[in-house]
Amino acid sequence: MSESNFRNFGLSDEILESIEKLGYKNPSEVQEKVIPLILNYRDVIAKSQTGSGKTAAFAIPICEKLELEENDPQVLVLSPTRELSLQIKQDFLDIGRFKRLRCAAIFGKEPIRDQIKALKQRIHIIAGTPGRILDHIRRNTINLKKIKYLVIDEADEMLSMGFIDEVTAIIRNLPKNRLTLLFSATISPEILHLCNTYMRNPVNIEINAKSSVADRIEQLYYEVERDEKPDLLNKIIYSSRPESSIIFCRTKDNVDELYLNMKKTGFSCDELHGGMLQVDRTKVINSFKRGEFMFLVATDVAARGLDVENITHVINYDIPMEKESYVHRIGRTGRAGKNGVAITFVSPREYRFLQEIEEHFEFEIKKGVVPSIEEVKEGKSLFIENLKVKPELKKAKNSELNQEITKIYISAGKKKKIRPGDIAGTISSIEGINPDDIGIIEIQDTFSYVDILNGKGEMVMEALKNKSIKGKTIRVAKAQK
Repeated sequence: MSESNFRNFGLSDEILESIEKLGYKNPSEVQEKVIPLILNYRDVIAKSQTGSGKTAAFAIPICEKLELEENDPQVLVLSPTRELSLQIKQDFLDIGRFKRLRCAAIFGKEPIRDQIKALKQRIHIIAGTPGRILDHIRRNTINLKKIKYLVIDEADEMLSMGFIDEVTAIIRNLPKNRLTLLFSATISPEILHLCNTYMRNPVNIEINAKSSVADRIEQLYYEVERDEKPDLLNKIIYSSRPESSIIFCRTKDNVDELYLNMKKTGFSCDELHGGMLQVDRTKVINSFKRGEFMFLVATDVAARGLDVENITHVINYDIPMEKESYVHRIGRTGRAGKNGVAITFVSPREYRFLQEIEEHFEFEIKKGVVPSIEEVKEGKSLFIENLKVKPELKKAKNSELNQEITKIYISAGKKKKIRPGDIAGTISSIEGINPDDIGIIEIQDTFSYVDILNGKGEMVMEALKNKSIKGKTIRVAKAQK
């Protein structure tokens, strides 16, 4: 495929339309190699760095192959973090939008009753963390009998987080006649053992990064005592003036302390850590993606599964204790062919950790020069001047896809014995509406949500004011976000 194009894969019009609206033009290297293998039902081991487009590499062909009318889940995607599970769910929903595919994200620290309720609905894809998936298996609240595709994403991170036994336990509960796809930045002996035990003649794919971390990310360190960190951070911010930055701390308490300090100083910032409710974490991440604030102060929950464009600087306010975490943190910048800067604060006592990182990854992390008083003063005035310019908020990746889709609320659900076919039939009877204009239908106990496609939402809402469903009067409105 020299002039590689997604149409060369023989994908359906529904999938091609969604990926075109999502801005996919030509397949990345991992997509070009992996998509045909999955379409031909081959097990795959893919060694690929973060930011290479691997989620679409498995989501596109899986969405192509799934059976819409099957009520039981056909896909299980295991990932190490809640954020990554949510991102994978969204990618599947976007890519499978016009095929009306439904996906659930299942992870811990969220009410299990809500998840049990969601799993009783028709779900095609489940994306989740191993611990909570295993919990559902033990409770017998998840049906995995029809799973055709198992995806193990970020396998190296699951290993380092101690999830490998849980992953193994989950695999033992899956049908043997399935496709298994494993994606990892590194392939350790433990991961290789997992592959040899549970995969059938897998095809090995290794994607070499087009440019090394050292080529695209300028890496600097500063020796600094703990109580001097806030002052040094201010100097670096004023002199380098990041457009968008993640500042990593080792603990939740350190994040809280630094966030409050930066807020008091007047910086545009927010915080992210594992002690927050998931709804608040998601809200912060989405705001950061839109560019509503400049600095995200975070623990390592932001080091994986957080795909944000144009992060110019990563600052390790606390040096990570695990070598792998350093690479995952700084990998948030220098993405999509752009360059970035990674800065690490090191106390004299921690200097050996920095040396171990350099030796392990064969990096050279140069010593930074503390900005002079004049540089800081001049930079601060420019920084303050730039703050007066209102930032242009970034569009979400799926904004064009969502442009012609309206989610509507209908005040009737299971308690009124309403089924998807009843809603679809009523909407299809509206003049100018056909079944292709109706997207995902989600029925709750007392209400339902329906995606109306092709810009026909207003037309449907207006027409439904004068209609009933199964003889029952309904109230219709645009769904609240």
